[in-house]
Amino acid sequence: MMNTILLVVGVSLALGIPFILYAGYYAVIGLMGLRKYNTFKKEAPKNKLCAVVAARNESMVIGNLIDTLKAQNYPKELSDVYVLPNNCTDNTAEVALQHGAKIFHCSDKVHSKGAALDEFFTYALAEEDYDAFCVFDADNLVDSEFFAVMNNVLCSGETIAQGYRDSKNPSDSWISGSQSIFYWVLNRFLNLARHNLGLSAALNGTGFMVAAEILRDGGFKTFSLTEDIEFTTQSIIKGHRVAWVPEAKTYDEHPLTFDVSWKQRKRWSTGTIECFNHYAPILWKTYRKTRQFACLDMIFFLSAPLVQVFSTILGLVTGVALLVVLLQTHLVPLHMILSSALFIFSLIWSAFFCGLVVMLEKHKLSQINTKSFFTFWFWLMSWAVINMICIVAPMKTWEPIAHTKSMSLSQMNLAKGDGWESGSVVRANNQ
Repeated sequence: MMNTILLVVGVSLALGIPFILYAGYYAVIGLMGLRKYNTFKKEAPKNKLCAVVAARNESMVIGNLIDTLKAQNYPKELSDVYVLPNNCTDNTAEVALQHGAKIFHCSDKVHSKGAALDEFFTYALAEEDYDAFCVFDADNLVDSEFFAVMNNVLCSGETIAQGYRDSKNPSDSWISGSQSIFYWVLNRFLNLARHNLGLSAALNGTGFMVAAEILRDGGFKTFSLTEDIEFTTQSIIKGHRVAWVPEAKTYDEHPLTFDVSWKQRKRWSTGTIECFNHYAPILWKTYRKTRQFACLDMIFFLSAPLVQVFSTILGLVTGVALLVVLLQTHLVPLHMILSSALFIFSLIWSAFFCGLVVMLEKHKLSQINTKSFFTFWFWLMSWAVINMICIVAPMKTWEPIAHTKSMSLSQMNLAKGDGWESGSVVRANNQ
């Protein structure tokens, strides 16, 4: 019977080799996130920038965002703020106008953020003279140095850049805390790590910049539910990269409940799988032609949902097979002891890792919902179920996420205490 146990373990290990190599690849990449980041050289204001906000029923939060964009430490004559109200049933457009934004109405009913952005960019490139566009979500708050930093990036020769996506509500619930930690992990161990290796970071929905010259070469034509990931992929195929700019900070509102987080992540998974199915062959063909490793790296990135699903299935099948063998050999108590020990270890390791990430990102442990340190593993593992559902029954339409946390930068700074690194948080509201 021991031979049977060894056979089951051996087969599972053999089948798991690709997943072990995949995890090893990202472990090596992640280590580069521990290296120091070299900031972009400070330059005099030169580029004309346009902040773009696609908004659907965001009257509760959009005023605070516009206030932070209007309070940028950047010449007023070199910046504009455009709001793109779409499918609204509230007074989003009126609130945006009251706070000083310009309004662009889409000519037809759009069904995604990507479609709204594409129509605006087409208009702006033909009618305006902007050097670059900075895209934000309506629930965001933006650090007062964002435009100045992106000007430095443009002057350095970079044409696409992702800023630091921070959180404005990590203490509200275990869900918002878990999702905050998740983005801090991506910031350091994916985007910073890739940037340090000369690879491309990934756009993640908000707080990013695209130069006008890039948009003139093909526009913002996306079809998936994750326009940010898709545009990143398209750019890599064209030989561009996304620069990582952590000093350009945006504060994002994360969901408070599991069902809202589930819906949001289901859209992300559906879009990523769509991009993998469509772009993986193109990325591979481009890699064979150009030998740009960024193309292979993006294939690995887009395959993440599929890798998680298949590795989870393999783990479950292996576990069931071992359980059957152990039942026959009357070694179930040993199996239960080992399983319990592994479960407890995973909880401890997850809590330790979350704490490490929080400290590396220069936040205070007390500013995070305490439950998040012990439930982050569950939040992350629930994504396997989401990915399975998205493979079988992908989401068909863009479902908006309601945002309700209306606060200014100074209020956020006061609520979170002195541990938050950005000194410009207060300046933004005092200018």
